[in-house]
Amino acid sequence: MSPSYDPTRPEVRRDPYPHFRELRRDAPVHFVPSTGFYAVARMTDVREVLRDTEAFSSRAMRFTRSNGRPQGTNLGVDLPPQEIARLLAELPFPVLEMATARSVIYVDPPQHNELRATVNRGFTPRRIAALEPRVREIARACIADVRAKGELDLIRDLAIPLPVTVIAELLGVDPERRTDFKRWSDAIVATAGDGNSGRSSTPFAGPFIELMNYLAQAIEARRRAPRDDVISTLVRAEGGEAALGPAEVAVFTLLLLVAGNETTTNLLGNALLALTANPDQLARVEREPRLVPALVEEALRYDPPAQALYRETTREVEIAGTKLPAGAIVVPLLASANRDEDAFPHAERFDVDRDRPNHVAFGLGVHFCLGAALARLEARVALEELFTLRGLQRREGTEPERIDSFMLRGLRSLPLVFDS
Repeated sequence: MSPSYDPTRPEVRRDPYPHFRELRRDAPVHFVPSTGFYAVARMTDVREVLRDTEAFSSRAMRFTRSNGRPQGTNLGVDLPPQEIARLLAELPFPVLEMATARSVIYVDPPQHNELRATVNRGFTPRRIAALEPRVREIARACIADVRAKGELDLIRDLAIPLPVTVIAELLGVDPERRTDFKRWSDAIVATAGDGNSGRSSTPFAGPFIELMNYLAQAIEARRRAPRDDVISTLVRAEGGEAALGPAEVAVFTLLLLVAGNETTTNLLGNALLALTANPDQLARVEREPRLVPALVEEALRYDPPAQALYRETTREVEIAGTKLPAGAIVVPLLASANRDEDAFPHAERFDVDRDRPNHVAFGLGVHFCLGAALARLEARVALEELFTLRGLQRREGTEPERIDSFMLRGLRSLPLVFDS
């Protein structure tokens, strides 16, 4: 009997974990006909794919919308002709430069190493650690706004405004444009990140052009008058050893915008959903705030915000006894690996007392998530401030609404009530 895993099916997107369990047991490397990729389900094999950058290229990450292969436009999205025409006419950067721009997410070593060293300057440990007082100030303001109401929507009231404000300030975005930044991020994620091969109904060209025009102006302004922000750091790298062109600065800023927003938003939503489904665990962390860092790691393991990545084989390879040809698209299922019983005893149980798990929620190796430290900081501080509200629980009669994606896993809303 063929495995039931097919990420185009709505029921699989809603709850992929039973299907991951079936894959790990019966088909650890499984060809999915509807998408044309090979899903890799077990921790050992996922780690092998992520570590071996010579055999498994990250170039497939450029084309997440079309399951790792170029389709429609070389921008990585499949667009109607009128949107392609609009992009060609209105983008502030030449389309060829946008299509060939390097990004840490989809270039391989040794080029990746030079590029990563350049962009790391904006995310040094000292810079991230120095953000904690401001992150806490923002989180406290979010909680203060709802404290007297006895209820909140976790996503709307905390999980969205906190990371949007932080990443906007880190990049140097003007305060009056932060609402626009979230709107642009949502539109781009909806179009480029759902892993369907069909065309999205979400307009893409308009928000993308607006964002690129804003970034083109910001890049030029930083070139004339640098500030202490990440865009200025990237602009200064334009003339360096791994010189970034203006389009590459814009593409990397786009990556930070989307990843910086979505990762923390999804992590917080998934963490609270798991806690409210496990009231004993919620009671533990409410009583013992010192457990919050462990809670963050368990939430990352149990229901990670990024569920999968794309890789392309550069030669014939063998994984778990299955031979794959050169040019095959391989999808290491991070979320499945994080529920592998061989890696984590009682893996299906949400347990904040679990020994610090060696999960792959942020990837592994040279492509380990650049923003992992920032996401961990934001999530820890947000949860510490949230737990100053006592008696948190799901609002009765509500069902959380999930974003429609197999690569990303998060919530659109999570109504909660509390005592004080």
